[in-house]
Amino acid sequence: TGYDIIFFWVSRMIFQSVEFTKRRPFKNVLIHGLIRDEQGRKMSKSLGNGIDPMDVIDKYGADALRWFLSNGSAPGQDVRFSYTKMDAAWNFINKIWNASRFVIMNLDSDVELSLPEASEWQLADKWILSRLNDTVRDVTRLFDSFEFGEAGRALYNFIWNDFCDWYIEMAKENLTGEDEKLKKNTQRILRYVLDQILRLMHPIMPFVTEKIWLSMPHDGASLVVAKYPVEHAEFDNQVAEKDMDNLIELIKAVRNSRSEVNAPMSSAIDILIKTKDDDTRKVFENNVDYINRFCHPKRLEIAADIEAPKLAMTSVITGAEVYLPLADLIDLNEEISRLQKEAKKLESEVTRGEKKLGNEKFVANAPEAVV
Repeated sequence: TGYDIIFFWVSRMIFQSVEFTKRRPFKNVLIHGLIRDEQGRKMSKSLGNGIDPMDVIDKYGADALRWFLSNGSAPGQDVRFSYTKMDAAWNFINKIWNASRFVIMNLDSDVELSLPEASEWQLADKWILSRLNDTVRDVTRLFDSFEFGEAGRALYNFIWNDFCDWYIEMAKENLTGEDEKLKKNTQRILRYVLDQILRLMHPIMPFVTEKIWLSMPHDGASLVVAKYPVEHAEFDNQVAEKDMDNLIELIKAVRNSRSEVNAPMSSAIDILIKTKDDDTRKVFENNVDYINRFCHPKRLEIAADIEAPKLAMTSVITGAEVYLPLADLIDLNEEISRLQKEAKKLESEVTRGEKKLGNEKFVANAPEAVV
């Protein structure tokens, strides 16, 4: 309940319940902030700034509104209603819907509901299950302590970043490859992780999660009565999380270097990885398939004694340095010409600004922010 009606609602319920039934009406009361307009004003008839929840639900759906309200809540703080944040909530639900659709479309009709044997898990499988376990642990603790906003952020990060952006992308080649055993194992892990995500999200997004869950292979009549996820000690794998973090850091470094010089992500390039750390080297050498899939190297070299090329994009990551020779990325003469034009443009803007600041009349009349 809102803090503005503690006396008018909560305390009176307690007084009357104890007086007439000798029992407390409830064990816990969650006191939350008020829902204010985008300017931080309290909604009122006199200001005409009230928002009808039914109008919001008609446009975005009940689950999007529930997500916005729970994810925006923080103890002792009011929530500013924002259509921009409602758009973000709708986008998140759409992300879950599309990811679920991809998983369901790639499941065989006879897919097993259990996980494969742990000995058959690849690095990405170990990583996503360990991250799932972290998320179950964190979200359960946060729900128990009524920190719904923090719980929502933990769910968002796992679903959007770990599951959608990385694991699903890593699973795609297994799903389309010729190794039937690997394909089935990947299907089983995808189904299991999605099932657990839907169970975790159900208290906040009951309608979308129920719809998806009933559309996929499952065990039970309804998600609303399905068991809530619990931790599994056998999923915890800090080594897999560390190794995958190193791989993701490498892939991001290569992508960022490409982006800085506007090089197409699909173009083949030389990638040189210098590392004197044996553990880091083994991670990269044992997972060359992931590097090939996401970085598209023409030549990949991993060694301790690599000499840095004179003209190369350089990235420093945990335990290694990554070099991308510029000759593979850009036309050097064209890039020099582009930078010279950019420098001239910036010099012209600086000169124009200096002239304005040298004009006393302009300085006297211009707004402070402009000066």
